[in-house]
Parts: sequence; structure tokens; C-alpha cells
Amino acid sequence: MKILVSNDDGYLAPGIICLAETLQKFADITVIAPDRNRSGASNSLTLDHTLRINKASNGFSYVNGTPTDCVHLAMTGLLEELPDIVVSGINAGANLGDDVLYSGTVAAAMEGRFLGLPALAISLASFTPKHYATAAKVAEHLIERLQTKSLSLPSNTILNVNVPDLPWDKLTGIQITRLGSRHCAEAAIKTEDQFGLPVYWIGPAGGERDSGPGTDFNAINQGFVSITPLSVDLTNHTVIDNLKDWLQ
Repeated sequence: MKILVSNDDGYLAPGIICLAETLQKFADITVIAPDRNRSGASNSLTLDHTLRINKASNGFSYVNGTPTDCVHLAMTGLLEELPDIVVSGINAGANLGDDVLYSGTVAAAMEGRFLGLPALAISLASFTPKHYATAAKVAEHLIERLQTKSLSLPSNTILNVNVPDLPWDKLTGIQITRLGSRHCAEAAIKTEDQFGLPVYWIGPAGGERDSGPGTDFNAINQGFVSITPLSVDLTNHTVIDNLKDWLQ
């Protein structure tokens, strides 16, 4: 089995190192990741400068671009043979609810799906994670299950996997979930640079709003691994007929 591994935390991040070490025990892996932390890059492609690919001493390749750049380049010219699956992660921090719109981790998986491959995004639900090995074992478990028990997913669907930051034996189980949602983000943080001019930091994400039973938030809060199928097709098909009537 051939696996393409990427992330948005950069090729030196402990999450991608742990994931690669785990997956290479049973698969032929290729790692192509950003050269630095690109969290929040979403699905952006780099179009305003050239991209360079370098090789690290551990065999990982790194790109001066976004997570989407990495997967796109890998599958449109870098790799002689296409992988069987794209796995993105392990992200330091959850990607729950509205987070998926901004997440570079999710975007790397989506790019794999755009280009025709099954894809997983793996995130560890802590910004100071301790149990990367748990998330790596979850990834291993899911990939091995995909190999032994076929899963028929729509061609525009990826799996967004969030793992509690707990030892493996402390996990409650695994749940299939839907996206919850957050309250609006907190206000931007205004400060000054060394010249006294105003500069801003994006404010923290909002707290949980829709986090009841069945949501990804609820699963994580209860110690479950959350698996949410995400559709790459953003069309709201339920309102198409209403819009046609409205336009006429």
C-alpha cells in the first residue's frame, strides 16, 4: 500500500513524524509537507511565486508553500506512482465544527480527494498534545480497516478524524458524527509595532455553540474518537428549487 502523508504544521512537527513512523511499519509512505507551520491556510494554492521542493535528512520532502500545494504537486508531477490514499496530520489541535473551513490539515486531505483518492485528516484535540501515538494508532486502525473491509464513500467525501488527547486505553470508543458549530470568533487583538503603528492579531476561535449529542464536539468531550464525513461539494442542494422559484 502506498500512502502520501502531509500536514499543515510543517515537516518538522512531531505529529507528522509520529504518523510517518507508525504508517511505515505496514505501508510505503511518501511525506511531502510545508517547510513551516501553515495552520489556517485552508485550500489556498500559491500562485504568486515559484515553489521549491527540498529533501530533509529523514527522507521527508518539504515545500515553501501550503498544504494544498504539497498534495497538488505530489499528485500532478512529483510522484512516479500515485498513492492509494492521502493522510493529513497529525494536527496539533482539533479541527471541529467551523474549524474545517480554515484548516490546512483538512485542506490537504480535500486536495487528495479532488484528485481522485480516498483521504483522511487526523487531528489531536489539544494545542499542547501529549498522545500523538494514540492518534497515529487510530490512523493505523482506520487504514487497516479500509484495506480489509471496503468502504463505499461518495467520490467527493473525505473523513475528518479528531482524537482526544488521551492514552489509547483511555479512549471511550469511536463515533460517527456531524459537524457542530462555534460562536463567532472573539474580537481581533490590536497592538502596536515598534513604530507605534497599529497591528492586529486574529482573535481566538469562538466557544462551542452546537455541541450536543451526535456532534464532533460532543464526541471529543466524552472521550470518543470523532469521524465526520465531509463533502467536498459545498452546494446546498435543498434550496436550489426555492432559488429557481425566487428568481422567476
